[in-house]
Amino acid sequence: MRLAYGIAVLIGAAALGMTSPASWAQQTVRATLLSTAIQLDKHKVKTGRVTIDVKNSADNNMEHELVVLKTDLADNALPVNKGQVPEHQLRKVGEVEDIAPGKSKHMSFSLAPGHYVLICNKPGHYAAGMHTTLAVTP
Repeated sequence: MRLAYGIAVLIGAAALGMTSPASWAQQTVRATLLSTAIQLDKHKVKTGRVTIDVKNSADNNMEHELVVLKTDLADNALPVNKGQVPEHQLRKVGEVEDIAPGKSKHMSFSLAPGHYVLICNKPGHYAAGMHTTLAVTP
């Protein structure tokens, strides 16, 4: 009975397109939000679960956020409307919202291979330089 159950679970996982845990290993990227930039401790990760640890280290006492977008556009070439990137026009993966000055937050995302742009989308922050890229490889 156990063998049949194990086989059924494997067949079900294959049918759902699930991959083995080894190929979806947990990774962490540290993001530092400055007044006019986003710094990452790495710009390349493998496909899978990625936790982004975000710290607001800006010296301007402003709240920030980190929005993760999957796009082929360069990080400095996103559309802007009224001081913000229209997230609904792009493929938004998720975001870490409302990070107070001096505070940290984190969030995990399942990232497929591709090019990602990370931005702060508070009004005017993207235009001030708060954007960077993250490459996800198989």
